[in-house]
Amino acid sequence: MKDQTDPGTESDPRRSLPSVSALLDTAPVRELLAAHPRRMVVDAIRRALGACRTGPTGGAALSPGLAELAERVVACFEDGRRERIRPVINGTGILLHTGLGRAVLPKPAVEALARLDGCCNLQIDLETGRRGKRHDMAERLLCQLTGAEAALVVNNNAAATMLVLASLCAGREVIVSRGQLIEIGGSYRLPDCVHQSGAILVEVGATNRTHPRDYAQAISENTAALLHVNPSNYRIVGFSASVSIAELVALKGDSPILVIDDLGCGALVNLEEYGLPHEPTVQESLAAGADLVCFSGDKLIGGPQSGIIVGRKALIERIRKHPLTRMLRVGKLTDVALEHTLYLFLEPESLCERHPTFRMLCLPLDRVQARAEALCAALAALGGPLDCAVEPCAGAMGGGALPDVTLPSAAVCATVRGMCAEGLARQLRRNEPPIISQIRDERVVLDLRTVLDGEQAAIVAAFQHIVERAREPR
Repeated sequence: MKDQTDPGTESDPRRSLPSVSALLDTAPVRELLAAHPRRMVVDAIRRALGACRTGPTGGAALSPGLAELAERVVACFEDGRRERIRPVINGTGILLHTGLGRAVLPKPAVEALARLDGCCNLQIDLETGRRGKRHDMAERLLCQLTGAEAALVVNNNAAATMLVLASLCAGREVIVSRGQLIEIGGSYRLPDCVHQSGAILVEVGATNRTHPRDYAQAISENTAALLHVNPSNYRIVGFSASVSIAELVALKGDSPILVIDDLGCGALVNLEEYGLPHEPTVQESLAAGADLVCFSGDKLIGGPQSGIIVGRKALIERIRKHPLTRMLRVGKLTDVALEHTLYLFLEPESLCERHPTFRMLCLPLDRVQARAEALCAALAALGGPLDCAVEPCAGAMGGGALPDVTLPSAAVCATVRGMCAEGLARQLRRNEPPIISQIRDERVVLDLRTVLDGEQAAIVAAFQHIVERAREPR
């Protein structure tokens, strides 16, 4: 005798599911066929049928009627066509949220990208008509902003570090403090990068204290570089000591040993002017005598993901000729977005108005509070099972930048009676546009520092839909 749960038995409701042909003949699916390729529609039908077949057996809901299943097909089709990467509302309070694409691109960069709907002069000199230089304007701006002799742009800062070491230090020793052997997201570790570059890692000092004498004792005839790494995603405090770029430059003297500064975040302006602790700037590193400095373009610069190398022209040209450079170079989209982001730093006094990252950073607490109260009042007006309140909170820079800095802020904390906090957060993520929140004390928390101007209306609309569904009889 067959088991009654066997899909082959007469009692299994899955046997009554309609065929693909039957669903193709329903009105909702015919509408899809009229506007979209048949292949995509059939794929949606098979996914909808598959969801029924893989569910638990024995329930009426397992084998919906033809009309209901046709609607499920439409829903499957819409889910399949939905863009994988699309705009979301950041209510987390984390300015450079790695999961949300880090920096919000400045409007001039976005507008420049929108204009690239045809061919562009990526690598052609419009004056001569001959082959031109990639990334010329971005590199000129970097030199103008930092005082460097030359610059090079690659796809991220890890690539920049790898490329510098592979080009200039392969087969030779690179000396690094043990307190700077960083690990960042995705399990990327600096020692792995050094080894992959072909250079030989020499560790000096202790985890918490490294002195100039540690470097001096490690220098040999095979030393290619002294590598200084900014621990941008952590801090060593208390009984600690480190060696500055100026001290490393003095230590190498007139020898051909290179001093390379991996700044990580890469500040182009003094963050103390924005009420933050001092973060080493690219300009300071070069002024102290570093031969090369590498840093990110999508953290404190607030542009697209990229890695930037600036420094002595002769060294940059050697790096530019290395085979890895072509493998790690960026395309036209990154080039254009970075160029228009860098333009903003030519007028640093306007960053708080024109640059989204600095605008969120500089937003006074009283304005954040006022925005939170306005949003809370709009949500409270929805009534029903929704409860909300404004409470103080603390945001963060994120993106591996300024790990010891908290940003005083204000948040709307919301609950919907009969719904757990995770369920509410999930409903917000399923909204269009998706709304990303945090959960604290069984409440959904929306930090208004990272909610952009004009996004509050979408949040209210999302909660209205959730409230209306919660009111429906079950």
